[in-house]
Amino acid sequence: MTLAPHRPAAPPVGDRLAEAHYAAGHLPAAVGAWASRPDTLSVGSPAKVGILDLGFAVRGGRTELVERYQKTPLQIMRPLSIDPARPDDAYVYLMSTGGGIAQADRYRIDVRCGPGTTVHLTTQAATKVFRMEHDYASQLVRLSAEPGAYLEYLPDPLIPFRDSRFYQGTEVTVAPGATVVLGETLTAGRLARDERHDYRVLATDLRIARPDGSLLALDTLRLVPEGRRETVTGPAVFAGHDHMASLFVVTDERPAAEVADTLHRALHGMDLLYGVSVLPEECGAWLRLLEDSPVRVAAATAAAWRAVRLLLTGRPAPDLRKT
Repeated sequence: MTLAPHRPAAPPVGDRLAEAHYAAGHLPAAVGAWASRPDTLSVGSPAKVGILDLGFAVRGGRTELVERYQKTPLQIMRPLSIDPARPDDAYVYLMSTGGGIAQADRYRIDVRCGPGTTVHLTTQAATKVFRMEHDYASQLVRLSAEPGAYLEYLPDPLIPFRDSRFYQGTEVTVAPGATVVLGETLTAGRLARDERHDYRVLATDLRIARPDGSLLALDTLRLVPEGRRETVTGPAVFAGHDHMASLFVVTDERPAAEVADTLHRALHGMDLLYGVSVLPEECGAWLRLLEDSPVRVAAATAAAWRAVRLLLTGRPAPDLRKT
């Protein structure tokens, strides 16, 4: 007997609005130390909890959005079909009506991709984490891809403002036979205002696992610049640069070494500081790059994504229609 793969079920609406659903269960101590009651809107107030819950499935040969729950300030418009070569693929732009993340905000994004679906997720613009006087903000991202699914999650850069305190926890569940391409770009702050590493704390956790819980990759970042700026500008972190970008490719469509070689070739000759490595258990590959120019970072990450997409699907990436 063959067991059906585990598929995370959408919680009831009432459960989505419970604090246990949108609050970080294991908040890093460096972030939790800032917990306090704001003198403005507190946690749980209208517009302070943003929830987005999406489920995709193949219907009539197309990837369709079959489950959708959204609570302002997080929302989406309808999925788009922007690839002339594959009009059955779904492209979704995540949006925030608040323009950015403020103190005491709690966001949660859940995306479930059923068997055989092809989904591309990105943001409408960079994620701005505003200046904070009280408390902190957090965002939880939960992605799952079932056998045969192809999921890309490529948000625009995260920009922490002066005095911000932010935690982002991302958990990705990748079934055997599925592919997930996951990107992340962090900046040192609002560079035009000379706010390099003027945030209070920026912490991120990325966990990639199989449906049975087997761990594939873990990436943890704790940036606390106050009083010890060298801990965020040193060689093991930003290395004196203003932007840090990562791209994780989890797949069994091609050997891990071939994926790593593809990433390396995509960036070769760009005069960037970067590294490429195979992921544990030969489940794929990843890259990390450091650079001062946001234009060069965007060009490099786009080149890596396009090269991997061509390798894994045999098709060039479409224009995402961003200016």
